[in-house]
Amino acid sequence: MSQPGPLAGIRVLEVCHMLAGPYCGMLLADLGAEVIKIETGSGDIARETGRQTIAGHNIYFASLNRNKKSVLLDLTTPAGRAGFEALAATSHALVTNLRPAAIRKLGLTYDRLRAINPELVCVALTGFGLHGPFSELPAYDYIIQAMVGVMMLAGDPGGPPVRAGYSVVDNTGGMMAAIGLLAKLVERKGGQVDVALYDALLSQQNYLAAAWLNGGERPERAPGGAHNFFVPAQIFACADGHIALFITHDNFWRTFAEAARQPDWLSDPRFATMAARSENRTVVVESIQRELALRTAEQWVSLLQPLGIVVAAVGTLEEALESGHVAARSMIVSVGANGQTMRFVGNPIKVDDYPAAPSLPPRLGGDQALVEDLLNAGR
Repeated sequence: MSQPGPLAGIRVLEVCHMLAGPYCGMLLADLGAEVIKIETGSGDIARETGRQTIAGHNIYFASLNRNKKSVLLDLTTPAGRAGFEALAATSHALVTNLRPAAIRKLGLTYDRLRAINPELVCVALTGFGLHGPFSELPAYDYIIQAMVGVMMLAGDPGGPPVRAGYSVVDNTGGMMAAIGLLAKLVERKGGQVDVALYDALLSQQNYLAAAWLNGGERPERAPGGAHNFFVPAQIFACADGHIALFITHDNFWRTFAEAARQPDWLSDPRFATMAARSENRTVVVESIQRELALRTAEQWVSLLQPLGIVVAAVGTLEEALESGHVAARSMIVSVGANGQTMRFVGNPIKVDDYPAAPSLPPRLGGDQALVEDLLNAGR
């Protein structure tokens, strides 16, 4: 029998679809919470997203919904509402990522549910928050990246705006919602938690925003995805492939210059200090690029990494998933399904006395007995 997780005994209702809300719920379920996914009709549209299936399980859906249960309830009907309220009365938290108008219409706010369960934590994970001039606008990851300025920070100068290569907004929002939910559970007090995807991404531009707010310093795109403050800290081309090099202070710079056999980088006043390198970014980067192009990415990593220099070859997702480090960290989890195996990225939160054992994602309505038992008990 597996060890109960740190959130064992916590029941969370999830009225969510696609990515942000389900990711929040899965993080909690991985840590032992009982997460009950409330679906209606044909269920979460993620069940029909993408082409891969294993043993009847949609892989996109499964990657965000393992360890959960599923019940079918139409919250617009009296019967569905009765089932939901029976669950809410026995739960610790509710997570929903519907639009604010739908959240209010369906009564998924603390103001509506406090009479049923005053200790219930209600988390609304929306695009722009429950209040504000943008609150009812439709929101997806792409849209938030565009509006908050992230797309204007990615890519090379003179090129078009570029989106982050994965759903950074939805995943960030899911994590923020989980933190907010847990904070209220620790407080042992019910209430409303309001998490906006817009706010979540904006908050991650912390030092960039502070530079503008306090000194009018606008973040600009630079070749190679260069850091705004540190030089060199960017992507460089090698004889084959690329490396990411990140040198933050003069001790590392000295080690790097000596390893590259470039004494001029130490004696030239344009190169010698952090401030000078930042002031003379173009000439410093061009000089480094000429040297790095003479060897392969693997050669540079083999030379610099043992010296403590922050450097890595620019690799692929496939290479990361197959790495020994990922295996050592148990970051790939496997779930058996009718003689077949599904593999997914595991939970990054490691708890030393809890060897997590992932379970299959729920079949649509596969845990309907939960609701029926509660309703029968109340009669």
